[in-house]
Parts: sequence; structure tokens; C-alpha cells
Amino acid sequence: MYIHLGERISINDTTVIGVFDIENTTIGPATRACLNRLEQEGRVVNVSPEMPKSFVICIEGGEEVAYISPISAATLRKRAQTMF
Repeated sequence: MYIHLGERISINDTTVIGVFDIENTTIGPATRACLNRLEQEGRVVNVSPEMPKSFVICIEGGEEVAYISPISAATLRKRAQTMF
């Protein structure tokens, strides 16, 4: 199954490691370091030019990828849960 992240981007639910609220989690140094590393490595996909509300970490092709989404983490979690 797929989870729609916004705009025209959908991801396979089997690749998802976690769905995070961007406001609450980027306060922590470990989360900031992870996102900074992924950005430096070119593995951050900004789904929309709208204000980001969440990010989703996935494993694609054996590598971590972060998707920055304008959809809230709660809504993305609900979308993933309704598929099961």
C-alpha cells in the first residue's frame, strides 16, 4: 500500500521507519543531526513549498531518505493505520 505525503508524492508503507512532527522533534540534537546529515547527502525530499508539518524517514534502496511533508504527522499516521 502507499501513503500520500502531499502534492504528487506517495511512498510505499513498507519502507517507512517513522513519521515525526517537525516542530516537536527538530528540537532534539539527535533528530537535527540526522536531518542535517541526510540533507548534506542529498537525501531529503521536500514534498511541497507549503509550510512543513512533518517528516517521514524511509529506507529506499538500502539508504535512509527523509520526506518533508505539509501534512501533519497525526494525519499521516491515520492514513497508514487505515490501510491495515
